[in-house]
Amino acid sequence: MFDIGFPELMLVAIVGLLVIGPNRLPEALRTLGLWLGRMRRSFNTVKAEIEKEVGMDEVRRQLHNEAVMDEMKRIEREVKDAGQAARIESPDKPESAASPPSKANDD
Repeated sequence: MFDIGFPELMLVAIVGLLVIGPNRLPEALRTLGLWLGRMRRSFNTVKAEIEKEVGMDEVRRQLHNEAVMDEMKRIEREVKDAGQAARIESPDKPESAASPPSKANDD
């Protein structure tokens, strides 16, 4: 992530030692470590919540899709049942009426 090598770390340590002083440097490093730990935990908590929310969105989307598919199947069954009921209620047409009239040759 950060391209910090050993020479850069030594420079930061020497500047910290000169600015903060040898007596307060261990306490400052400990405090810095505690703050970094808190930031990491907070970041991980937020990350986990976001991943959980994204997962919940996927579940909601999948449940919605399943509900739509169930509704489509229900409508399809109703249409088939209505078609069958219509066939049963209407009498069968005679074959001559069902077929198109044939052209007679008047020759």
